[in-house]
Amino acid sequence: MAEKTAPRPRQTADARREALVDAAVEHFAQTGLHGTAVSAITDAVGITQPYAFSLFGTKKGLFLAAVERSFDRVEETFRTAAAGAEPGGEFDAMKESYASVLADRSLLLMQLQTYAAAGDDEVREVARRRYAQLYDLARELSGADREGLTEFFAAGMLLNVAAALDLPELLLNDTWLEQCLKLDK
Repeated sequence: MAEKTAPRPRQTADARREALVDAAVEHFAQTGLHGTAVSAITDAVGITQPYAFSLFGTKKGLFLAAVERSFDRVEETFRTAAAGAEPGGEFDAMKESYASVLADRSLLLMQLQTYAAAGDDEVREVARRRYAQLYDLARELSGADREGLTEFFAAGMLLNVAAALDLPELLLNDTWLEQCLKLDK
């Protein structure tokens, strides 16, 4: 006789959608838009593929939701850091907070997968819009000028690559990290 498993508790449609996007970030981060099977994502959440397609239309629609989620998480990191900073210290707090983005391997790799998939017009449009929003948010929260923001985003991209490639000689060298992020006062 087959062993019965306990039924899963019923979730709201919103909760299933959120769980699906969270799982999509994890899976797309590892294998990208074209290398990820939707079944791997739906199996992780315990829903059917047809249900996922009813929510997002296509695999690319689910990928775009994962892109949006990853940008939301970076924006929230910056907002939280700036809100907790002393007046005038928002930009330094945002710079320091980026370490948490680098430490979240799925978030880090999802960012890189987004840029890798930007050959697709729809992906590029969402990534372009969200990157511009992130830049505007950083300017609004920090009051930094164009030069400061350019250095901040350039250092962030360099740190993304160093973290993704696990280059500890770059990431763990405090002097180098401070120079990249302009943390030294």
